[in-house]
Amino acid sequence: MSDPLGEGTSVGELVAVLTRQGSTVAAAESLTAGLFTASIAGVPGASAVLRGGVVVYATDLKATLAGVDERTLAAEGPVSASTAALLADGARDRCSADWGVGLTGVAGPDLQDGHAVGTVFVGVAGPDGTLVNELRLSGDRWAIRRDTVREAVSLLLRRVSGPADV
Repeated sequence: MSDPLGEGTSVGELVAVLTRQGSTVAAAESLTAGLFTASIAGVPGASAVLRGGVVVYATDLKATLAGVDERTLAAEGPVSASTAALLADGARDRCSADWGVGLTGVAGPDLQDGHAVGTVFVGVAGPDGTLVNELRLSGDRWAIRRDTVREAVSLLLRRVSGPADV
């Protein structure tokens, strides 16, 4: 299996593990704008595991399409650990998937709501709960988006392969 994001990613391995387990995944993506979902779809056999995804670039769509509580968005903003968790939960729930991934952050070139460029939150929701990792990435918009997807793939792969405390 191939890795559409190039060397250093584990997309093919993730699809293989999900396939062996009979598990599915869905995503709610903000800063990555569908790159995570497209990366999975680029692997042969992805149709067995990919349920779907939603691009929620605009803040209001995080609530209406992905189910993020509007009070969370008002209090903590679209770039926060809570928002990433709720995006992951929303993707999992709304797409009836075993696993949900929520991605939000700042790709630049400017600060957003006081968050520096490269501030990223990756949420992964599964049968054993929801985990969020905060990242500090560097580079241009493409590098931040690409590295966010790589980190999301890695985190999800660890979650589906082992205990929840990864």
